[in-house]
Amino acid sequence: MLRYIIKRLLLAVLTLLIILFTSYTLLRLAPGDPTRSDMLSGEASGQGTMDNKNGPLYENRSLREKLALDKPLHIGFILWLKPVICHGDFGESVSVDPGHKVTSMITERLPLTLSLNFWAILLTYLLAIPIGVYSAKYAGSFADRSSEFILFVLYSLPVMWVGLLLQALFCEGGKFPWFPLGSEIHAAEQLSVWQYQWECIKLYALPVLCLSYAGFAGLSRYTRGSVLQNIHSDFIRTAYAKGLSGETVLWKHTFRNALITMITLFGGILPSLISGSVLVEYIFNLPGMGSLSLLALSSRDYPLQMALFTFAGGLTLLGIFISDLLYMAADPRIRLTE
Repeated sequence: MLRYIIKRLLLAVLTLLIILFTSYTLLRLAPGDPTRSDMLSGEASGQGTMDNKNGPLYENRSLREKLALDKPLHIGFILWLKPVICHGDFGESVSVDPGHKVTSMITERLPLTLSLNFWAILLTYLLAIPIGVYSAKYAGSFADRSSEFILFVLYSLPVMWVGLLLQALFCEGGKFPWFPLGSEIHAAEQLSVWQYQWECIKLYALPVLCLSYAGFAGLSRYTRGSVLQNIHSDFIRTAYAKGLSGETVLWKHTFRNALITMITLFGGILPSLISGSVLVEYIFNLPGMGSLSLLALSSRDYPLQMALFTFAGGLTLLGIFISDLLYMAADPRIRLTE
């Protein structure tokens, strides 16, 4: 077991390095450059000018050297990677918040995104599993067909449209202004603990709903299909022949063998929720990792973008690794190959 974990961690590190090098290469090859911009004057130190058909284009040579953009791709990547490995230093922001450490910018926004995604994943599984299991148990019934129609409709709805609709209906200024819109709780110091918790619930209820409805709809259908594959198996008939109750057979035997599918999907749900939070945080004005990613992308902040790529890649690999370990807990017959 220990050998397997060590091998998987080494493989994850190698995979992450490949992801980061690919991301760095795409950033360098993409049009645009954070060290060049159209300006009214180029009097700042370290700036040189060159003509452009749309007007003068000014280049910050010192910043270009600092970001190693004047060097070949592989050299620039090594120069960026060295302080990351040695000191955990991702550098400083060059456009979103110039001069501030990228690591501190991420740690300030990370708790909000992690809390949103934690509750979204919890809500997804708490709703999807019982609906999927009972849809399989009563397959072909009116309730099964109704839930199938509703879930397919939910799965097809785009996140941006749902978020804007919820904001227009239920946020401040909407038809039913039950939920606040923004990132802060007003007069938080004057609230009791329970009042503060209630305000947090109201603040994050709609974003969590936006993050979870599509995953919940998809996971419930996968759960239904996986349970249906096992519900007519020989070992299920044997369990009924032993005199076990229907609920015991359904949850202790059928559902446990259907867990493999849900564990496999967990590795993909985790990073997909992080990427989906870009739109959700922007719509509901929440200062999390999603909105930070949008700012980094629009301003071509290379150090911040690379740090976010590292976080997203590491999170994806972590989800896959956790899924592999959960396989053994779900099914003792599975043995991880060393």
